[in-house]
Amino acid sequence: MIKVDKVSRNYIAGESVVKALKKVSLEVGDGEFMSIAGPSGSGKTTLLNLIGCIDSLDEGEILINGQQVTKMNKKEKTEFRRNNLGFIFQTYNLIPVLSAYENVAFVLSILNVPEQEIRERTYAVLKEVGLEGMENRRPSRLSGGQQQRIAIARALVKNPQIILADEPTANLDSKTGEEILKLMKKMNEKYHTTFIFSTHDQMVMDYASRLVLLHDGNIVSDERR
Repeated sequence: MIKVDKVSRNYIAGESVVKALKKVSLEVGDGEFMSIAGPSGSGKTTLLNLIGCIDSLDEGEILINGQQVTKMNKKEKTEFRRNNLGFIFQTYNLIPVLSAYENVAFVLSILNVPEQEIRERTYAVLKEVGLEGMENRRPSRLSGGQQQRIAIARALVKNPQIILADEPTANLDSKTGEEILKLMKKMNEKYHTTFIFSTHDQMVMDYASRLVLLHDGNIVSDERR
């Protein structure tokens, strides 16, 4: 499903060049539940952003379902993200003035899904993530764990093949974080959705069926459980 081939990414920091990734190669199969881990500055978020078509690389190529996303222009990348990828962020990235329902439905409205189908899919996915009865609440009236459930529902509602999660448990206590991980694992098993996490949370690493460790822009281990 995903092929990362000899990918490098450099950043300019003052007069220095920071080599965030150094010719990294990686293949991710359909339905994996994978963590990319490592200390701060290891390159894990950079790698996630490159797979998610949010950042641009300096060398190498990335293919997703046979499409060479690294050669797409900005408009093509936006369209590809919209149709194929779901994102979950540590800060949730919800729209505060919208309700839980509206935050999720908004994704489908951008895709021009018919209104009746938007209603059906949005209510169904909110029920599935445990937010039935809370559809009309705004994020400020919900706990951190409930807000992250909205973010998961928003990522799932368009039925993406791949969900990318950047430190999804970082702002949650351990009990809530484990509940969120169990929910994502359930979604992974039920829909065969590929989940890729960037994390330094040991609990996320423990739940992953595959753990890729990065250090100084290099993959130092790749373990399947």
